[in-house]
Amino acid sequence: MFNHLLKVALAQIAPIWLDKAATLEKVKKSIKEAAENGAELIVFGEGLVPGYPWWLSITHSAAWDNRIQKEIHAHYVRNAVQIESGDLNEVQKLAAAHQITVYLGIIERPQDRGGHSLYCSLVYINQQGEICSIHRKLQPTYDERLTWSPGDGHGLQVHPLKEFTVGGLNCWENWMPLARTALYGMGENLHIAVWPGAVRNTENITQMIAQEGRSFVISVSSLMRKSDFPTNTPHLDVILENCPETLGNGGSCIAGPDGKWILEPVADQEGILYQTLDFNRVLEERQNFDPVGHYSRPDVLELRVNRERQSSVRVE
Repeated sequence: MFNHLLKVALAQIAPIWLDKAATLEKVKKSIKEAAENGAELIVFGEGLVPGYPWWLSITHSAAWDNRIQKEIHAHYVRNAVQIESGDLNEVQKLAAAHQITVYLGIIERPQDRGGHSLYCSLVYINQQGEICSIHRKLQPTYDERLTWSPGDGHGLQVHPLKEFTVGGLNCWENWMPLARTALYGMGENLHIAVWPGAVRNTENITQMIAQEGRSFVISVSSLMRKSDFPTNTPHLDVILENCPETLGNGGSCIAGPDGKWILEPVADQEGILYQTLDFNRVLEERQNFDPVGHYSRPDVLELRVNRERQSSVRVE
């Protein structure tokens, strides 16, 4: 076993949109396939289970007290993931059975926030099938704020994986310098960036983060096409009226610690992408730059991180 080598799998797939159970079946199938191909880590896109809120930008979602928006939202809530209720139990068991680590993007309906609001969360499941962190997106972007709630710093955590230290952020969180710095400071050298699906999102920032952090960066995007909307979607006719043929075209990719492509962004292709990463490349590139080590000035610049899980109620 070479601890400095890590085979990774990028699951660039489309959800069975707003169908939690069916999408989880697709996730489990991908985990099995990746494990059979020798992968030790598999990553899925942002909010894959049960899907990204694509309707927001094409259905006048900011209309106040609108019945159509309320009914679509209620359907979304019903299909969101409740970890406390065991929604990810089978995924955890599968990870343990195949000894594969999983980063899974979900829309979470957490009981510790009352069980009605939604959060865009990134879940880390280790090779023993344990959920080690649930990172709720710090700041939903633009129209996402009409359906997702802002998260907290509790999930800003990193995890050991062979010789690597892995951490992750959701979509435009990756543009937040202090969020990135928090993970760097915890020792991150394999950064996971998850996206709903667009080459335009991944083609520049993936290389930038890799060069800034002198780390490997894996960007994983989902896919979503007009044909992927299930026929039982509430108000499907309204959604399809102004819907483009492609909403998410992928863009999954990998950059090395020198900022150069290992896997260039892949568009319009559904499936699992594989690559083997060599931890020694991190050590080589940290020789001349380490953003939180020899090239930092903690006497001048310091970041403080609040990792307390936020809640509206404390029961004592």
